Amino acid sequence: MTQQAAVLQNCNNELVKCIEDLCNKRDALQRDITSEEEEKSKLQNDIRILSERLAKVNESLAKKITARNEYDKTISETENAYMKILESSQSLLQVLKRESSGLKTSPKPEI
Repeated sequence: MTQQAAVLQNCNNELVKCIEDLCNKRDALQRDITSEEEEKSKLQNDIRILSERLAKVNESLAKKITARNEYDKTISETENAYMKILESSQSLLQVLKRESSGLKTSPKPEI
């Protein structure tokens, strides 16, 4: 019976060792899970912060693009008006030259 008790004790010791090993592996796995959950939480927070920043940048960019488009429109309208002024000035100069060449100088009155 002592031999059976020794075999049973040996088997019991192995079972306890296997259970301890499983518990140790489970604890290590739980530490990994906790670490990854913390990393996940941090990443989600980073994503939230970056999403907010992206929204603000997009809003600012849209406003600036609208302002730039207004500048482009104003510049284009001003350039067009300036070109019309130049064309009118050139036409006026041509008319003035033509008219002035057609004018005769009046003789000086004799004294």
